[in-house]
Amino acid sequence: MNPTLELAIAATGATLLDGEAAPPTLRVNTDTRTIEPGDTFVALRGERFDGHDFTAEAVRRGAALLIVDRLEARAGGTAALLVHNTKAAYMGLAAAARGLFNGRIVGITGSAGKTTTKVFLAQLLAAAFGDRVLSAPENENNEVGVSKLMLRASNDEHDVLVVEMGARHFGDVAALVEVARPHLGILTNIGEAHLEIMGSRERLEETKWALFSGGARAVLNATDAASRRRAPTLARPPHWFAAGRTSLDDAHLEPLTAVVGDRIVHRRASGETERYVDVRLPGTHNHENLAAALAAALELGLSLDQVLPAIPSLTLPHGRYDRLAVGSGAQLIYDAYNANAGAMMAALDAFAGESASRRIAVLASMAELGEESAALHERVGAHAAGRVDVLLVSGEHAAELARGAQRGGLAAERIVEIGTNAQAARWLREHMRPDDVILLKGSRKYKLEEIVEELRT
Repeated sequence: MNPTLELAIAATGATLLDGEAAPPTLRVNTDTRTIEPGDTFVALRGERFDGHDFTAEAVRRGAALLIVDRLEARAGGTAALLVHNTKAAYMGLAAAARGLFNGRIVGITGSAGKTTTKVFLAQLLAAAFGDRVLSAPENENNEVGVSKLMLRASNDEHDVLVVEMGARHFGDVAALVEVARPHLGILTNIGEAHLEIMGSRERLEETKWALFSGGARAVLNATDAASRRRAPTLARPPHWFAAGRTSLDDAHLEPLTAVVGDRIVHRRASGETERYVDVRLPGTHNHENLAAALAAALELGLSLDQVLPAIPSLTLPHGRYDRLAVGSGAQLIYDAYNANAGAMMAALDAFAGESASRRIAVLASMAELGEESAALHERVGAHAAGRVDVLLVSGEHAAELARGAQRGGLAAERIVEIGTNAQAARWLREHMRPDDVILLKGSRKYKLEEIVEELRT
């Protein structure tokens, strides 16, 4: 949505400079490489750049208006909005754009499964809305990414926005809700992600629960303890989702949408509906993600019969259980986009169902878990013990992973501590056999894709 100049000034508290040539509406851009004549360039700061250093380039490429918080960054008398902070101004513009959007908005947060649930939901909604569904690519889920999505939305082109909301710091989700103001909120789960930065489980829980601070109807995980505990505080009962047979045990939970093998069950006060469909997704965690997406689609007014045909062809986002062929006939499963304890154990559960001569897991350490790091790594190691034949461990907490695996019953000779990805690739080249299946899982900081590159060259 393109806010008017007047609305933009009100939303950002800006001072207009050299405004005679300012455009009446703002087509906002933050990347000089894609500037088109008439665009408004917002000079954001990132970890490795400062947009204020590129204002002259933006004007050279045709920018008609600059949004800056440094007066000296103005370029050649071009119209400018001088603001206190450009990121805050960008979020203000996005919130103003959100106010102009007439469609429905779904917000998604949680410790694991956000991106997958977003991708599944967008694919399901396409059954009814076609290409009038807009969601951010990859995981553009912070203040900049969510704001960019709001500014990209168009009443002429979109009916539904699917907004992923990440959180690394206390209060992050509340800030994103102020921008996006979702009608519907999916909370996938509350786990251990970013505990070190959040400070405590309580602060992590409070941050995630802020998804509903603007009144969004809640879609909650029936197996998530924090969601079960907090659900009575909601203004309206949630729509529950779950996966697996035990998901149907709590008869008082309704409405509930569950994926039980190849069976889709939707329970409500008036009765229960059951459909069979070919679910080709690995792992209970992905069945949960599908159930969450189905529940949201139903809340948006779609019927099961509308969305079920899309389920057999659902695709996972990149980096989530990607299956790749490597030398000697072995298969490699790359699921190392990121990791926390819940996600690690979910991937191991899915991996345990693989048919193979041997299941070899390469587990790198997890990050940002604070004082619980050692205990959580031991827990993951113990979980791996009953699900793999050989375990390679690496990273800062390799010793704890190994110790947990031994405690879980995996023999010491089946556990290999490695120092680098190159060493892991070398070990695999020397030891993997035809019909082995190899799982790569760990924090993004350990760049396990390097093992994929080594094995595929």
